[in-house]
Amino acid sequence: MKIFLLSILTFCLSVVAFAQTSSLSGKITNHNGQPMDGATVTIKELSRSTMTDEKGKYEFKGLKYGNYTLLISSVMSEQKIQVVNINAANVTFNTKVKEHLDRDLQEVSVAGKTEKRKMETSGFAMSIIETKEASLRNLTTNELLDRAVGVRVRQNGGEGSPIEYNLNGMSGSTIGLFLDGIEISTYGSSFNLNNIPPSMIERIEVYKGVLPSHLSGNYIGGAINVIMKKDASANNITAAVSYGSFNTYRADVSALYRNQKNGFTARASGFYSHSDNNYEMWGKFSKYTLPGGRIVRNYRTRRPNDEFETVGGRFEAGFTNVKWADQFFVGYNVSDSYKQIPHGITMTKPYFGRFNKYQAHVFSLNYNKNNFLVDGLALTVNAVHSRRTTYLEDTVSLKYNWDGTLLVKNSEGPPETYGYSPGQGQQGIAVMSNIERQISNIRSNLAYTIVSGHRVSFNHKFEQSDRNDQDLLIPERSRWITQNGLTTNIFAMNYEAELFKGKLKTNIFGKYAIYQTDQNRPTNEVNGQLIYQNSTTTRDNKGFGGTLSYEAIRNGFLILSAEKSFIMPTDRHIYGEPENNLLPNPAILPELAINYNLGGRYQFTTGDQHKFSLYGNAFWRNGYDKIIQQTRIDPVIEGRENQVEDIQVTQFVNLSKTQSVGFEAEVNYIYNNRLNAMLNFSKFNSLYKVELDERGNPNSLYNKQVPNEPFFTVNGNLQYRFNNVFQKKSVMNVYYNAGYVASFSTIWIESEWFTTPNQFTHDLGASYRFPSGKLVASIDCKNMLNAEVYDNFGVQKPGRAFYFKLNYTINNFK
Repeated sequence: MKIFLLSILTFCLSVVAFAQTSSLSGKITNHNGQPMDGATVTIKELSRSTMTDEKGKYEFKGLKYGNYTLLISSVMSEQKIQVVNINAANVTFNTKVKEHLDRDLQEVSVAGKTEKRKMETSGFAMSIIETKEASLRNLTTNELLDRAVGVRVRQNGGEGSPIEYNLNGMSGSTIGLFLDGIEISTYGSSFNLNNIPPSMIERIEVYKGVLPSHLSGNYIGGAINVIMKKDASANNITAAVSYGSFNTYRADVSALYRNQKNGFTARASGFYSHSDNNYEMWGKFSKYTLPGGRIVRNYRTRRPNDEFETVGGRFEAGFTNVKWADQFFVGYNVSDSYKQIPHGITMTKPYFGRFNKYQAHVFSLNYNKNNFLVDGLALTVNAVHSRRTTYLEDTVSLKYNWDGTLLVKNSEGPPETYGYSPGQGQQGIAVMSNIERQISNIRSNLAYTIVSGHRVSFNHKFEQSDRNDQDLLIPERSRWITQNGLTTNIFAMNYEAELFKGKLKTNIFGKYAIYQTDQNRPTNEVNGQLIYQNSTTTRDNKGFGGTLSYEAIRNGFLILSAEKSFIMPTDRHIYGEPENNLLPNPAILPELAINYNLGGRYQFTTGDQHKFSLYGNAFWRNGYDKIIQQTRIDPVIEGRENQVEDIQVTQFVNLSKTQSVGFEAEVNYIYNNRLNAMLNFSKFNSLYKVELDERGNPNSLYNKQVPNEPFFTVNGNLQYRFNNVFQKKSVMNVYYNAGYVASFSTIWIESEWFTTPNQFTHDLGASYRFPSGKLVASIDCKNMLNAEVYDNFGVQKPGRAFYFKLNYTINNFK
């Protein structure tokens, strides 16, 4: 009986303690006592945020007793961190923050990047790319990524060319590309990382290998998650224009408005980009065909038929920091692009008259609420529906040289060209096709903080896509094209824990995926009516893993992660992409991967002016039925390489067993918050590990490097800030960047002809911020030594180029 009464008493005391809540309020001012309007106040442990009003006041309600960490930030001030003890029904906390003495967006401070540091020490092999400095320069988002450690952006030529991303040897569709946690493919090819300017982006998260559960999907090689700007602490308008080599011009504008009284928030942004891409080619893969078929190598010519143009807009309206939602937005994205196709996979045979067009209309809904229904429960929902079209045209059958002249087939007598070939185009059979896709993508996350430092979350991803191929050249063919649909459901759970006063962080997760493919295939025709065969295929797979981060010494972290996971072939693998010279492969198999990562981060300061940040990570990846783009395996005769047929198309195939072992590292040094120096490298071997062929004989490719993968890259850059140059209160930044890519083979067979040479490029740039702080002018010289630069399958990239850019910003308008 005593035990029963004691239990009842304990339960009652627990209920009373649980019900004991408090409110926290206060005022944020600057050092002059002026209120800080629009400052963001965040309770770190609860992920709850609010904003100060015009009097600098803020308030939180329904807080349990205990210690909380307040993060106070504003575009006008430095971030402040303060621990507050909640031990009464009403607690008042007033504080002052330090305003920026120099609000230069390019100033870098290792200690100040709280959110960046928090994510990079969470246990995942990842890095954060910030875009504030880059948004002022003539840098694209892909150029920023290409300079990050362990990242290689594979681009087949200039702006608008097809792109593949390589994260330490993992590439293709094994890499997830996200926009605010939603697959970027949902938005269509005209709204991608090649087109979105850095000015629209808050940060880029790069995961190498293991992914957090909220990015669960059909990926095993890592992910790139682009976080768009959402800060509503100050109304602002930003506009930029630039012009440069190859008739390249860009423009982008963005605006944000928030009503501080009712929380109504509107965001709008748009961009336009154009380039002729008519840069000079002169390498060994550039040729000229003389009359009679004789070939001249290393032919200097301007790259023709490679014009690219894109335009897009993003509009969102909703509410932020209101009682029923931290963020609620409905949005609309529209984008359109036009791209000429100058050649196939290799650049030996030029195309004229082959081009494609992309268009996408995307509707979105985003909802986020901390303390949803009960304290500690957070709900996030991101829903997107898109309608995408891809148009491809190739109906010109004449044969050309790179300079646009027709090929002459006879070497003697009057010139005679090849003439028209009925039913043919530049790449085989003539084509006018249109592919329509409808995609619905919904990601939901429900997370609950059990107690401080312990959090469990449930994630669900639903995606449904329908693809309709149309033959516009011969419409009758469209009736016989199989219609395909794919439905994906992925369920994931994870448990996060912080132990030993936050020094040890762990994350254990698992996922279960179900994939359903529906095909509606016409088989025959009876009395003018098509007879269809409907088939449905369902597959599922499971994955699991975990991460660990331990602060062994002050600001020194040991980071470990491991995962076993599958990916299923996507519609890109199975059905191909004719606009990107990608053939279908209906027989392609799922891929299994086992990934391990072990690394560390360490930050330290010597004196008041010297700051260092060190990072290193070793990885071991085992792939089974690895999905890669197929390369040539035909024999190549030394000295007769020019007789080998050009590679015009490619497709995804499986490699039954591969293994990749490597290491990446990065060093950052900051002096007096003026000089910023960075050096990083990545090196790995990605080997084919099948010892015997199908007949039981030794496999000639065993332990050979998987081709067409740059396996050793180095990047370095310097940045220095000069104050009061030419004018008082002005700021000038000077930049230098160098990049090195070691030589690598583009096909399985060893051949000097099909080996991409060592590449070493140098970039130089400068930006000048006028005293008002509103106008910034910048100039950049890329590849200033005009080095020969190549990428996928020996495609030459642009040489020396110059660009000029103007940025104008209006902040804090009412």
